Amino acid sequence: MLVIAKAPVPGRVKTRLTAQFSAREAAWLAEAALADTLETVRATPAARRVLVLDGQPGDWLPGGFEVVPQCPGSLDVRLAHAFGQCEGPALLVGMDTPQITCELLTEGLRAAARGACFGPAADGGFWALGLARPAPELLLGVPMSTADTGAVQRERLVRAGLTVGELPVLRDVDTPHDAWLVAAEAPWTRFAAALAGLAGTPSGVR
Repeated sequence: MLVIAKAPVPGRVKTRLTAQFSAREAAWLAEAALADTLETVRATPAARRVLVLDGQPGDWLPGGFEVVPQCPGSLDVRLAHAFGQCEGPALLVGMDTPQITCELLTEGLRAAARGACFGPAADGGFWALGLARPAPELLLGVPMSTADTGAVQRERLVRAGLTVGELPVLRDVDTPHDAWLVAAEAPWTRFAAALAGLAGTPSGVR
């Protein structure tokens, strides 16, 4: 299992949330989402768990993870590098979907072992990508953060002749609107609790 993430530092993470929240509050929400993600990954049966991190680990990092730094470059380069940390089947997720479950990740790992796995995001990107073996050419050059990122990435997998297992569409937390929808969908998460805690809190106190 691979998790690619930024350390939740104010001003460097989840900046689109600052349309409603302060930079510190956005980082607080990012930390909660990351903690949810890592907890779910740790509970998912896997041979290795690797956090590919931009920044320094904090007390939000549970045990059981190897931590490797992200390489410099655009997101496609960093994703390709992340898969390079593995020799066999791997499933990669980010820190933007605190609603993921062990069942979803287990399904994704199984699909990845058969060729590839793809989890589309509601904004046109993807929240999960699985590969049976590292293959940088399947990621390098894919345009990131566009409305057709997911479509282009999935087409790369298909054109490579891989059997692509499909995971359900999930919503990334990018904007305040996303945050409220995801929290309503997954009220059991740290993320939902953090958002509820901020709902009645004046901006900037955290």
